[in-house]
Amino acid sequence: MGSTSWHLSPPQFTTQSLNAFSGESNGHFPEQLCVVRNDVEPEALPSPCARAPYFTSSRIGEVRAREDEAPQHVQENRDPADQSRHLRRAGQPALNSGRFRSEWRERDTQRGRSERESGRRLDHAAPPPPPLKPPSLAPARPAAVHLPEARSWREHAQNQQRKNAYICTGISLGALLLTLILVLSLTSGDVLDENCPDHDLTLRTWNPGQDPKKAVVVGSGERLRLVASAMLQSLTIQSGGVVVFADNKDGSKNITLRTRHVLIENGGALHIGGPKCRYRSRATITLVGRSDDTSIPEVPGFGRKFVGVRAGGTLELHGIDRPSWTFLSRTVPASGLATGGYVFQRNFSRGINLRVVDQDSGAVLLAERFDTHESFNDSRRLGQLLQTLPSGRIVTLAVGDSAVKSLLDETKRTIQELLGSTYVNDLKYRQAWALVAVLGGGNGSCTEDTREHENHDTGGRALARRDFVTVDGVRFSVAAYSEWRNVHRQLSKILFFPCDLLWRSGAGFPISGFQVDAVDQVILNLQDDISSWRAGERIVMASTDYSMHQAEEFTLLPCPHCTKRQVRIQGKPQFTHMGEIVDGVDMRAEVALLSRNILVQGEMERSCYANNWCQYFSHDTFGGHIKILGNFTSVHLSQVELKHMGQQAVRGSYPIHFHLCGDVDQRGGYNQPTYLDSLSIHHSFSRCVTIHATNGLLVRDTVGYDALGHCFFLEDGIEQRNTFFHNLGLVTKPGTILPTDRNDTMCTEIRGRVYKGYVPSPATECKAVSTFWIANPNNNLINNAAAGSQDAGIWYIFHNASTGDTHGLVPETKAELTPLGIFYNNRVHSNFKAGLFIDKGVKTTNATSTDPREYLCLDNNARFRPHEDSDSSKPRVAALIDTLISFKNNDLGAWIRGGDIIIQNSGFADNGVGLSFASDGSYPKDIGSSQEVSESLFVGESKNRGFNGGQNKYWGAGGVDNKMRTLPRNKTFPIRGFQIYDGPVRLLRSTFKSYTSTSERFTSAVGFNLKNVWQLTPRNNLSSLYFLPSVTLRAFFGRPGQWFEDNDLDGDKNSIFHDLDGSVSGYPDTYAVRADNYLVRHPDCVSMPQWNGCVCSGHYAQVYIKTQGVPNLSLSIIRDEYPDKPLVLRGINSQGALSQQYQPVLMMSKSYTLHWNGQAPKEIVLSLVNFNLGDWTLLGLCYPSDTAFQVISDFYNRQTNVFDGMEDYGSVSSLAELEKRAMDRKYFFDKSTGLLWLYTRARHGRSGHSYCSVHGCERVKITATTSTKQTCNCTAATYPKYSRTPSAAVPMPKPVQSCSRCGASKVAFSSDPSISYLQTQIKPLSVAEEQKNDTQAFITVNNAQYNLTKNGFLVVSADACTGKVTKHSFFAKLDSKMEQYFKAGIPVRSIVLLASRGQPDGFAGVAQYLVPLGAAKVADLKGKGSITFFGFHGSPSAQPWASLQVGQGEEAVGLQERYIPLSLEEYACPPPTEQPARKDLDLLRKARS
Repeated sequence: MGSTSWHLSPPQFTTQSLNAFSGESNGHFPEQLCVVRNDVEPEALPSPCARAPYFTSSRIGEVRAREDEAPQHVQENRDPADQSRHLRRAGQPALNSGRFRSEWRERDTQRGRSERESGRRLDHAAPPPPPLKPPSLAPARPAAVHLPEARSWREHAQNQQRKNAYICTGISLGALLLTLILVLSLTSGDVLDENCPDHDLTLRTWNPGQDPKKAVVVGSGERLRLVASAMLQSLTIQSGGVVVFADNKDGSKNITLRTRHVLIENGGALHIGGPKCRYRSRATITLVGRSDDTSIPEVPGFGRKFVGVRAGGTLELHGIDRPSWTFLSRTVPASGLATGGYVFQRNFSRGINLRVVDQDSGAVLLAERFDTHESFNDSRRLGQLLQTLPSGRIVTLAVGDSAVKSLLDETKRTIQELLGSTYVNDLKYRQAWALVAVLGGGNGSCTEDTREHENHDTGGRALARRDFVTVDGVRFSVAAYSEWRNVHRQLSKILFFPCDLLWRSGAGFPISGFQVDAVDQVILNLQDDISSWRAGERIVMASTDYSMHQAEEFTLLPCPHCTKRQVRIQGKPQFTHMGEIVDGVDMRAEVALLSRNILVQGEMERSCYANNWCQYFSHDTFGGHIKILGNFTSVHLSQVELKHMGQQAVRGSYPIHFHLCGDVDQRGGYNQPTYLDSLSIHHSFSRCVTIHATNGLLVRDTVGYDALGHCFFLEDGIEQRNTFFHNLGLVTKPGTILPTDRNDTMCTEIRGRVYKGYVPSPATECKAVSTFWIANPNNNLINNAAAGSQDAGIWYIFHNASTGDTHGLVPETKAELTPLGIFYNNRVHSNFKAGLFIDKGVKTTNATSTDPREYLCLDNNARFRPHEDSDSSKPRVAALIDTLISFKNNDLGAWIRGGDIIIQNSGFADNGVGLSFASDGSYPKDIGSSQEVSESLFVGESKNRGFNGGQNKYWGAGGVDNKMRTLPRNKTFPIRGFQIYDGPVRLLRSTFKSYTSTSERFTSAVGFNLKNVWQLTPRNNLSSLYFLPSVTLRAFFGRPGQWFEDNDLDGDKNSIFHDLDGSVSGYPDTYAVRADNYLVRHPDCVSMPQWNGCVCSGHYAQVYIKTQGVPNLSLSIIRDEYPDKPLVLRGINSQGALSQQYQPVLMMSKSYTLHWNGQAPKEIVLSLVNFNLGDWTLLGLCYPSDTAFQVISDFYNRQTNVFDGMEDYGSVSSLAELEKRAMDRKYFFDKSTGLLWLYTRARHGRSGHSYCSVHGCERVKITATTSTKQTCNCTAATYPKYSRTPSAAVPMPKPVQSCSRCGASKVAFSSDPSISYLQTQIKPLSVAEEQKNDTQAFITVNNAQYNLTKNGFLVVSADACTGKVTKHSFFAKLDSKMEQYFKAGIPVRSIVLLASRGQPDGFAGVAQYLVPLGAAKVADLKGKGSITFFGFHGSPSAQPWASLQVGQGEEAVGLQERYIPLSLEEYACPPPTEQPARKDLDLLRKARS
């Protein structure tokens, strides 16, 4: 478009004195500065400008910006009348003059009428182009004029000079005025900042008003500052147009834009704040429209209700920089009170109802009713009870019905004196009365209320309420209420009967009740400084139980007494949320801020409508969406809230969607790489962030909450180098878009893309919805949290070809072979299927009659096997899973198939199964790979007992203490820490704790896959493991019954692992096997009846037996030493298959016979799997006596699919001769028994973890020809002929003592790996516990135990910066020595631990000395049994981990454990000599390089 940069005075130029810009005049004529329109050629300049420097209008804009001047006569395009008035004020000719009218017409013609007809287009000044270098001007030649003409010319020039001076003065004043107006418009407190988009002086104020039918196009030269809320049909920004939301210093410039869509393209830009100048006000873009509204056509490529960015578009949204999410640092119990709160209400509870509440905990200690209306004795008992209560108790009273008829004066006096009541003496018949008081606290501690009774009604409640605080600083309220309610008055309100007709019967009823709660008083202690979170904003707190539905939203309340790491919430939590490391695993709940000051939201209908999948959703699912297409100019979003975004019924419409953008970092030419930072995406109707054929995107600090379908979603399998850093996803629910999004019902009912009448299988084709759906391993995950999904937290899925819109673009993705990107410090919890899942692919072909399944359904067609350069002929590259925290996942903490894969520094707790590896595949497909886990912690059932609710299905006894808790799967599900499926796996330097079976279920540290038909390898190696005493079942091989069924499948029977150092069984270099598998045991094996196993010495390998030609065969294999103990194998293929596979584990150097339950197979291939050089077995295979054989050996090279080294076996005449020639390739057929005897011997060694030798897989192929079709079971003829005496090929080793260096080196596995933790345990001992023969009292610091063997107090202090114990002192009683210790003996910056034993003198007096160490108040320790205290010396505010636990009566404190962080900022530790390394930040830099 040809609009000018500035509009000037006619005809085509103006002049200004250079004095206005640069100084005095020079020479004969005053030097002029000519300002010229862009479209004026230099040749057209008048003579005065020909001898002066000239500037185009764009260059004068540059000068003006440099000088912070804005000449007022340079005006943007506006209404001619407004322009005329403005120019009159500037001393310029009016626009209605002839010269301006002619120029206006000329400019209008140049602009073109088509632009005015294309909608309401706001063509304003274009952005100034780069300054042009002035052309060199030829020197002026002297004019040949007569003297009079010269004099006339000089006079004319002087007059012109004076005229120009006047004009220049007017222009300068106008410029100054305009500058002042623009600056003042920013607010008087703002300073111009080039980083702030709305400070750009070239922007024009824009207030388009409220017109929902106005389609606005902002085009070339239009630079607009939106200063007020607006309603438009649509907003298109293109061709250099710019829209900027206005802001001000105090953040009060709140602007809402309501529109159907915003489209940014071809040089257009939308700015709300900037990366270095955050938007401070509140900006809202509300996207409106219904899916069934066809009055406005869809925009191609975007649809409806969107913010879209096409090629050349810029979208920059930057809200106030605040923490996006953090962790709880102190556990929040359900209701806010550890005691659970208390609620009671009853009708007709006559007399005075009493509750006694513990002032230190909020627990209700006593609940009783005294009928002081009819019983003098009850009145007397009430007075006596009050006199026996200790001072400080909270006492609350409420009248039910009437209480005064028999209320004794002496009881009234007691209430008055002890509770401070002023109303009790004047109580009347049926008068409502409620009181809350502190016993012995006087009138100032008493709150009471009365209501007069009239016509069976008190007209409301008498309500008494007071606030208190527990010894741990939790605020709570105690309330009592009493009233009479006229039932007919209530009915009249409901039935609309006249009250006077209903009152005649005089019916009414009394109500009284009590409540102890923390409503509106719950304080959340958080890890980070969240002082920027404001009252009125919304947060979400994640579940820390099995059900993701225990996540809770809250509104923040004002909290003047909160620290910078505390917030106060409205209401109270329904569920318990952990805020600590439990049993060594970080189970702290994530807490996220949902509110942002920039909001993009969809306007929603009240309920579902039209074709928005209303059969599955009751709410509207047609939200807004943001879509970015390739070749955009710049897209950066930070601190933006996206609410009600995504469209469930429209594929490709997601809250934010990078669509076919290619490389969006430096590789794609973006000097400022594209990022999403600190977004809040919540209540989404289709995913959270979708990355589609886009590489190099950074997504960090972003929250995705309550979304339908995969949340953080890589779409087609070709997306690489994207980095997810410190993101949180929680409550990821099923959706309809892809089969993998769907639940059972959706899977079987949505069949539009399957072949004809096919009904999908939910378990194998759907049910995979995940918070992080990673479709290519070459992406980076650092510091992320997947805190609740219907299926999986993080799922790595493998596409064998590009899918979706890029189908065919990359014919083979090689995702299975691609090395894993960075995986560091991620956490997964509260997921139903699995926390981390690495396995499977998707179907990449359309449904057909041969494969009727839907395109992109889940498919078991991929195995992760990373190699260099994604080339299977090159060496493997181990995938490293570093620092995974996985807890409270119903089924699996992690399921990982493939290799090589290494897991290290990880913690697993409270999962159905902690970790299960699965191999690349069955031999011969898998050539062998490595799977390893080290330096990790496995916890069976932790002290996080959960909460019975929030869709948790199972509740029962469990754990070390056998208390009620939430359970995975159900009460009988066999919990396992490390599950062996096939192998080979290596488990080393790891710790197990809290695996304790119950009467209803088996709970084992090491277990096996249930109902396993698959192979197992004896190369499953376990070493350097440490089992705490809380592990009562180290390993378990299953037992017939629920979950295990008959426990007789091939994999069940062949279960085995290698105990390398004896750290599991106590016998080094032995194998743990199933007790009834006599193929692998010998007489010296050590029985482990609890395991249903035994421990044996020896060497073990597998023989892979593949048969052809006969279906439905079972193999019976017998070791000659145990002829009456056959092992029957069914095979891993279906029984009807003509080809079958059997994979028995055999003890080397032994002989075995093989028998069938049908005809002998026509062809048998024996492959040697995991045989080391020289390993051998002697096999006798059963055939009919008339069988002829061809026996050959070869090597199978899996990589080249070639068979080499073929050799024929020759026959010998006896078994004895065969045994003598064991090294030769010979066989012996004993026709009398029907046994074909031959040796399987490894002639070459293996390398690494390969199943086969370095020359290939050694095989023996037997082809049998016979006319007999009899069943080939030769057992009767074979034994006792070939029976042998059982013996151990390798002697059993001596048992070893406990391993001092076994187990993980870390005590705590945290999501803050840079922080060290101190493991502390305190066990006090009360007199009552001693009477029950408990003798242990101690304090432990990082496994160093300090025993308390005598009655008294033990105090241990440790340096909070280093964790080193500095003092441990025993005090027999509270005396001056102990008092002085508390006052001056504890070093500053100390963690203080205290335990008591018995009832030492001064027990109650200790409480006052605990307040400076973190107790919220002086606790009442009178009559208490024991004390446990964790505190800190050196900080004015209590640490969130500080705690005082008190035992009372029969209720013991028990063992208390805390993992205390070291070297926190609030400890004020001395600065370290060098800053601790932040591995996560180093890895982020690596990922972005």
